[in-house]
Amino acid sequence: MTKRSFLQSAALLAAASILPLAAHSQALTPIKFQLDWRFEGPAALFLQPVAKGYFKAAGLDVTVDAGNGSGGTVQRVASGAYDMGFADLAALMEFHANNPDAQNKPVAVMMVYNNTPASVMALKKSGITKPTDLTGKKLGAPVFDAGRRGFPIFQKANGIGAVQWTAMDPPLRETMLVRGDVEAITGFTFTSLLNLEARGAKASEIVVLPYSDYGVKLYGNVIIVSPKLIKENPAAIKSFLSAFTKGAKEVIANPAASIEHVKARDGIVNVPLETRRLQLAIDTVVNSPDARAEGFGRAQPARLSLMASQVSDAYGTKTRVNAADVWNASFLPSDAELNILPKK
Repeated sequence: MTKRSFLQSAALLAAASILPLAAHSQALTPIKFQLDWRFEGPAALFLQPVAKGYFKAAGLDVTVDAGNGSGGTVQRVASGAYDMGFADLAALMEFHANNPDAQNKPVAVMMVYNNTPASVMALKKSGITKPTDLTGKKLGAPVFDAGRRGFPIFQKANGIGAVQWTAMDPPLRETMLVRGDVEAITGFTFTSLLNLEARGAKASEIVVLPYSDYGVKLYGNVIIVSPKLIKENPAAIKSFLSAFTKGAKEVIANPAASIEHVKARDGIVNVPLETRRLQLAIDTVVNSPDARAEGFGRAQPARLSLMASQVSDAYGTKTRVNAADVWNASFLPSDAELNILPKK
């Protein structure tokens, strides 16, 4: 063999070895996914399967972006800017009921937060120890906060009288409570509780009234999908949920190990703080008693219907929410795959 023919053969062999890789790369289905909030502890549930390669193994090229609220995530999936997202089910219901003629209403395909993370938080020095103590008090929260939007449901369930609301930007919520500008706030427990501690409040000084502990059985955050993806590539949705569930099982089993993936996306995060936040989220809304009773990923028709009615009333939607329109369980993994919650 001449030197020239040897070089030609070597080049052909190199090209042949590259072609399968290129073909495999081209075969990956791109999925743009938006979170409900910043890269904090709970984002590990989605960053774990990305970092571990579970999405790629399932034939998907998934990019995960931070969000700025569930309402925005729902709108961006509806607009087609994102294929999938993570959002509060109540925000999805509100979008459906307020946009009855919209052609691209996202649909929930997996339950992740079986209970709403919303709660009312106050400092013990305020004298607030139970829901009825909120009557006549000054409460604070951003206008789009899920706890504030759903407060009428909590209010009705617990016989709370009229309250006074003060609006503020999210970064000021806990600061205003600590300063005494408001007497209580609404927010996600695993967000506001740790933010209060970061602002100098001791855990022993904080009163937490979780909605789920006081007669409000609203579902929390779900994975949502665009109608376009459902129509064009339903197999990709099934693959996504299967890979996500595999990663979520690992996060639930070892939260501390998964925080490194959050740190990789936002280098300034406080690792111990975000580890606590993730553990708190798992304990209160992911591996809650209700979640273990119903099964991870699933939703019960009767509870969905009740929530649809409650959201219609509390949010004052243009039309009534139809629970059947917002939930599609047909893409869920098998029972064996969904069996990821440790027993307590």
